[in-house]
Amino acid sequence: MQLRAVFFDLDGTLVDSLGDIADAMNHALAHHGLPTHPEADYRRFVGEGVRELARRAVPAGREDQAAPVLETYRAYYDEHLFDRTAAYPGIPGMLDALARDGVVMGVLSNKSDSFVKRLVERLLPGLPFARVYGERPGIPRKPDPTAVLGMATELGVEAGVCGFVGDTAVDMLTARAAGMYGVGVTWGFRDVAELHANGARAVATTAEELLAALRSVRG
Repeated sequence: MQLRAVFFDLDGTLVDSLGDIADAMNHALAHHGLPTHPEADYRRFVGEGVRELARRAVPAGREDQAAPVLETYRAYYDEHLFDRTAAYPGIPGMLDALARDGVVMGVLSNKSDSFVKRLVERLLPGLPFARVYGERPGIPRKPDPTAVLGMATELGVEAGVCGFVGDTAVDMLTARAAGMYGVGVTWGFRDVAELHANGARAVATTAEELLAALRSVRG
């Protein structure tokens, strides 16, 4: 197998955004008179899109507040996108090395598309991503493979020669559903057991290990 393209999740994989997500959602919850959560709890709340984040954050029995909380969250997060968020150590260098290897790269997140593009442009500048997509109307979120398969088609590569890198079960299930080589990373929002249980073909604990794992597949 020779990987020609690698697609990356964003939050928990390329950038550490948990603090800003937690701050924004806690602001929204408090604004609507609802209890907030410790930052660590958001590791389990994120990964399946912002609507699911809001649903998980509001208390049981107060699901009617998810929509207004989400609206407040989006407005606050838009203004505080870069307060604490940064690329993980070693990630820019790893991506640059892959690009020099001739690997086509893309980003696919369940975060809102506009936020994804802003984060990548500012925190990973100059890297030659062929496609950068977040959640878009009419396209199912991960783990549905529609979006990542569409990216492969746009770039003229077959799914079988693509890798998908992420930090959650959602990402590994996406890779498996798309017929791509799934690589999990442990520095994000989930643990090694979850990654392996959901089909990770390899797991990396550092950016250097991730680069080695992807290069090993390229032969």
